[in-house]
Amino acid sequence: MSLVFSLDLKKPAKRPPEPDESLTLPGTNGRTLILVHGLTGTPNEMRYLAFFFNKLGYSILCPRLANHGEPLHVLKHTTWEELYDSLRSVVVDSLKSGDKVFVAGLSMSALFVLLLAEEFEDQIAGGICLAPTLFFDGWNVPWYNRLLPLTYYTPLKYTLYFKESSPYGIKNERMRAMVHRYYSKARLHNLEGVGKFGYPFFPVSLFHELKRVASRVIPMLGRIRAPMLLVHPREDDTASIRNSQLIHDRISSPIKKLVILEDSYHVITADQEREKVAREMQQFLESL
Repeated sequence: MSLVFSLDLKKPAKRPPEPDESLTLPGTNGRTLILVHGLTGTPNEMRYLAFFFNKLGYSILCPRLANHGEPLHVLKHTTWEELYDSLRSVVVDSLKSGDKVFVAGLSMSALFVLLLAEEFEDQIAGGICLAPTLFFDGWNVPWYNRLLPLTYYTPLKYTLYFKESSPYGIKNERMRAMVHRYYSKARLHNLEGVGKFGYPFFPVSLFHELKRVASRVIPMLGRIRAPMLLVHPREDDTASIRNSQLIHDRISSPIKKLVILEDSYHVITADQEREKVAREMQQFLESL
């Protein structure tokens, strides 16, 4: 992930939220799979997996996390607890259905999968962590990311942003070009299309929230016993493979597996090996 600073000095323009891209597909096999997009992302990141598993009979829920689709000046004040609660309510409702419930999350949302597995214990039938992000330590993260903690307890955390630049977590050249056409034209105070492509700007305040949730997750990994699949690209530009390795090594799940991808970047649910991701998930879920 290559980023540049943008300083928010203008009064944000008022605009309605982006259209809700959340997705619900009824199933037939008594199993519900909840697919959760990443931080500043969109449910569209999960569309391939959603239709893949719905064809297999799974009921599919792809919710939109709290304040995603809202203008940046709303999103940047969102806490990780608000994000988690918006997902947690979906899980609670799904557990009432009587289905076996599985949860898969991308990037930061993979940490929410771990929190759910610890909170709900044996009620969650299995979890899937897709390119989990405890640390921003991928090969394309700029060196000045290490300086961000200096801003976390100052007003600067609400005025500074990083702007996403190539490769946007995507190795597939055709797909990356499509995202680039949108991101390259994006302006901080005139954002459209985030419901489809996600946010081109990443508020520094949300880096702080990710560090907060990671500090909550790491100490409780040993208490997780739910079956867990981890899938991580070796060339992850955002979060190195040590993120998944640490989780795999510390959780107490009797059933756990780490799959390494060789031809993808961070957004593995939409990149070149998305079919392999789906097949690994299918094999894992069918074993439970």
